[in-house]
Amino acid sequence: MKSFHIKQLAILVIAGLPGATFASGFALIEQSASGLGNAFAGAAASAEDASTVFFNPAGMTTLPNRQVAAALHLILPSAKYSDGNPETNDGGDAGSLSAVPNFYYVMALSPATRFGLGVNAPFGLKTDYDIGWVGQFSALKSDLKTININPSLATRFGDQLSVGIGVSIDYAKAELSNFVPPLYGGASAGAGTVKADDWGIGANAGLLYELDSNTRIGFSYRSRIKHKLEGDATFAGSPLANTPITADLTLPDIASLSIVKQISPDLTLLGDISYTAWSVFDKLTIVRTTGTTLTSTTENWDDTWRFSVGATYKLNDTLKLRGGLAYDQSPVPDAYRTPRIPDNDRTWVALGMGYQASKKDVIDVGYAHLFIKDPSLAQNTSLAVPLPGSYKFHVDILSAQYTHTF
Repeated sequence: MKSFHIKQLAILVIAGLPGATFASGFALIEQSASGLGNAFAGAAASAEDASTVFFNPAGMTTLPNRQVAAALHLILPSAKYSDGNPETNDGGDAGSLSAVPNFYYVMALSPATRFGLGVNAPFGLKTDYDIGWVGQFSALKSDLKTININPSLATRFGDQLSVGIGVSIDYAKAELSNFVPPLYGGASAGAGTVKADDWGIGANAGLLYELDSNTRIGFSYRSRIKHKLEGDATFAGSPLANTPITADLTLPDIASLSIVKQISPDLTLLGDISYTAWSVFDKLTIVRTTGTTLTSTTENWDDTWRFSVGATYKLNDTLKLRGGLAYDQSPVPDAYRTPRIPDNDRTWVALGMGYQASKKDVIDVGYAHLFIKDPSLAQNTSLAVPLPGSYKFHVDILSAQYTHTF
């Protein structure tokens, strides 16, 4: 009985709505404002500024001797569950405003070699349901934060090929809570909370090949990162005993192939195909530090593809206009969708502009609206309380970036 209730509390250490994590699953692709304006089309080949440290470190060889870029993304989701019954407490809007910062620095070590440093948040979530909602035994609050410190090197070989490599030093911190049902016919045990964190190490690499002065092809790869989250499960006012826990979490491999083609002095077209190996998230097992299992939950996530196209038009010497479209698959199968991860496929529509404020200073802004296919929870029969309803949600993203060349 105790194991059953802990399972309902600790079903996921990390999980989120697509309204809180904006590439598939719980990934955050929002790593530059200049890229957002093109829906991140061509991100592994554009190398427009220092944010290429994240998207493809090989692109650093195209940059000036020294450059710094800082961006802030305001992400506003609306995620509302409904079972069609006006008397049901549907939990309110589970989405909430999130601010995601990025910072990048690139400097020349020689005419052909660059060093770069990126600090960003490649994965994350933040959702919060009202206490008393119909799904409170499955989810109340979910919060995942990651910080990635990413030193990188890149070297140009000849006139066409550049190669880059980097190390990802990743910190992950997770918190989740949900309501614990009354035990053994007694009083309600109230809410329980799981908190855990860990450091992990990964790598990234990239190639950039210039077919000619107007065409670039880029390939980038970010490795999986394995975390062993350690923390505690606590139960307020409950006969359940607080306990230290661990949970293995593997963040997925991501590979991207991009092309950038300058059609005329003013018009550039961009395209991108990205693959994320979400199948590494097949099961979540939470155990006591003594080695006994609290819960093991089957996820069975699928690998996903993301497709994007975009264009940049140089209006004059100081202003660029950007636009982009993207289709982003969800990794969550219908039969395993939960109120913590009611993820589904989404379509991006993005606009942006870049303003050359001075010879050394550029300001970029971008906006994207995500249309998300309404997911249903009806096919998952393993929930603590059946949730036959579906979600209505969308996402708005507004980004700004400042880039300075020394």
